[in-house]
Amino acid sequence: MAGQLSIDIHAHFYPRSYLELVAEEGSEFGVECRFDEAKGPQIQLSGKGSAPLEDRFIELDERIQAMDEQRVDVHALSLTAPMVYWASPELGLRLSQAYNDACVEAHDAYPGRLLGLAMLPMQSPDLAVKELERVSDLPGICGVYMATRIEDKELSDPGFFPVYEKIEDLGWTIFLHPVSVVDPKRLTKYYLTNFIGNPTESAIAASHLIFGEVLDRFPKLTVCLPHAGGTFPYLVGRINHGWGVRDECQHLKTPPINYLRRFYYDTITHAHPALDFLITLVGTDRVVLGSDFCFDMSYEQPVQFVKEHPNLSAEDRGLILGGNAARLLGL
Repeated sequence: MAGQLSIDIHAHFYPRSYLELVAEEGSEFGVECRFDEAKGPQIQLSGKGSAPLEDRFIELDERIQAMDEQRVDVHALSLTAPMVYWASPELGLRLSQAYNDACVEAHDAYPGRLLGLAMLPMQSPDLAVKELERVSDLPGICGVYMATRIEDKELSDPGFFPVYEKIEDLGWTIFLHPVSVVDPKRLTKYYLTNFIGNPTESAIAASHLIFGEVLDRFPKLTVCLPHAGGTFPYLVGRINHGWGVRDECQHLKTPPINYLRRFYYDTITHAHPALDFLITLVGTDRVVLGSDFCFDMSYEQPVQFVKEHPNLSAEDRGLILGGNAARLLGL
C-alpha cells in the first residue's frame, strides 16, 4: 500500500507558532517576522525581506486542498530559511520545539497525509541530541531536516558527530536544504542565489560528508540531497579524478564516486533529461518525489512531472512517486 502512495519529501511548512516566536524574540538576532493580514507574514533576515508567505505554507486545510489538486497523498513537512541556527542555543531549541510540536499537531489532524521532519538546534549539538531524544517517539516525526551547513561550520565538523550517531541509531534519514550560499554577493542579481547558489551548496555539503569521512564513520546513516543533488551528481567525475591525483584527498580510501548511492535525491530538476542523467548514475531506487512546495521555484504538479516522463517504467514511477520515500520514512 505504501508504495502506491505519492509522497512529497520536499514540502515546506511555516507553523504560526514558529512565526510568532520569531516575531517576539528574533529581532535581537537580526531576524524578524512581520504579520500583514492582507499579504501574509513576511520574514526579514539582516534587513532583507522574503516574499509574503502564502496561506498554503501555514494553514493545514489549504495545504491539504493543494495536495489534492496536485495528486500528492503525503507531505513530509520541513522548515526552511531561516531555520533556527541564527538564534542563541536556547532560543534555537524553543524554535525547534515549536516547529516539531506543530508537525505533531499537523499529523494528528491529518494522520494519513502529513508527517514531520524534525528541526534541531544544531548550533548546540548537546541540545540537538536532547531535542532528538524528545521527538523520537512523537507521532508523525520520521526524519531530520538540516541545513547544508550550520552557520560557519561544515557538516563534517566532529562536533556534530553525537547528533549523527543518534540519528543513525534511530534509523532516520537526514534531509538537507541550503539556507545560506557561497559568495552570495556575486549571486544577488537575477535570483542566482537560488538558481546557482542552492545547487552548489548541495555539492559542497555532499563533498564534506564524503571527504570528512562522515559517511564512513556512520555507515548506516542515510542522507537525502535536495534539488536532485544540485551540482553534485554532475561534478562527481571531476571530484573522483581529483581524489586520484591530489594529496589533499589521499586520506579517503574509497573513491568518491562510490558514495553516490549513499545519498538519495529528490526529483527537482525541472528537466526530464537531467532526471535521466541522475537515474543513470544512481538508479531509480535512490530518487524520491519532491516539489519545493510552495515557493515560486516549486513544481505545481510534481506527480505529473514523474508520470509524464517518457523513459520511466511503471515500476520506476512507483518507486519514485512513493516507494522509496516510504522506505526512508519508515512507513
